[in-house]
Amino acid sequence: MSTETKGSLRVQVKASVLHGIKDLKIVIRHLGDPEPSEVTVAVQSTGLCGSDLHYFNHYRNGDIIVREPLTLGHESAGTVMAVGDEVTTLKVGDKVALEVGLPCQSCELCTSGRYNICPALRFRSSAKSFPHFQGTLQERINHPAVYCHKLPSSVSQELGAILEPLGVAIHASRRAELPSNSTVLVLGAGSVGQLCAAMAKYDGANRVIIADIQQERVEFALSHQFADASVVVPMKRFERIEDKLAFAKEVAALAKAQNLGAEVDAVFECTGMESCLQAAIYATKPGGRVMLIGMGQPVQTLPISSAALREIDLVGVFRYASTYDEAIKVVERLPQLASLVTQRFKGFENIPAAFAMAGRANDDNGALVLKVVVDLGSTS
Repeated sequence: MSTETKGSLRVQVKASVLHGIKDLKIVIRHLGDPEPSEVTVAVQSTGLCGSDLHYFNHYRNGDIIVREPLTLGHESAGTVMAVGDEVTTLKVGDKVALEVGLPCQSCELCTSGRYNICPALRFRSSAKSFPHFQGTLQERINHPAVYCHKLPSSVSQELGAILEPLGVAIHASRRAELPSNSTVLVLGAGSVGQLCAAMAKYDGANRVIIADIQQERVEFALSHQFADASVVVPMKRFERIEDKLAFAKEVAALAKAQNLGAEVDAVFECTGMESCLQAAIYATKPGGRVMLIGMGQPVQTLPISSAALREIDLVGVFRYASTYDEAIKVVERLPQLASLVTQRFKGFENIPAAFAMAGRANDDNGALVLKVVVDLGSTS
């Protein structure tokens, strides 16, 4: 395929399409000219995230059920191949990171800057809206130029794909309103947890403690200086609520032991697990905040009086808004974030293997799995 500027552009593009549980097929789609305000992007790097895995493994994500064949992928970067007639901010050949949530831009939430919770928002690779907004595991897409963020030469396409989950961490850090020299606990040391820990340090936290059931994950955070201390959470399961809450207090005590026995200013809860959210409440100091980042069971039993009587704020975090400019600056200053990409797969034929790997804790060589990235190849 040749690089185009303006004029007629109608090409056939490959797309990876999910037709059922773990049923990925390569199909051919026809891509027309970009609209006047759009650009055509050759997608090169796409990271796989938890929601992609839920759709792949269950053909649903919580209560959201897939109703038509769906292309997954939304953590992406690529190269501009064509520009619409009204686009002046980008040119052919520019590297861009894709912000894939498109809000209405006119409702009260959008005009106040909270477009991430716009009721009409359409998000690539999500089955929430119908017809579904197809994802980025496709050779090329047409996308509004305003949501294509130009990357500096020092930021690779692969690192550009990290900007999307990094946006979640930036948004969470903003909503946490951390005091200076604060103490932070991060529950869950997957890629988002690692990024939340890194952002807390970046924003000036005095001490960051990270906790996970997998020792390798917390060791990764320590070795890359994303966190200062760690907790390996015991693998325990209970049925009675009394036993669950007792275990949550045990986990909170382990975290407080890493903070001179004191509660923390804020907890970034990145697992969605009931036991972790319970522990987060117990581990937070009076007047502190628990950031609800992980998506877990929709109904959970919480020690709500412990939160209310100590005026602990439970703060929701859903995706991000206006984070890409800051995210680009962060990855330029923290190049070690590139280490979060632990496995790479190239080409459409290897996408099923990439999804299988993303659901594992370790690869065949015993290496830690944090972020799996698919490389769709050249822009030719």
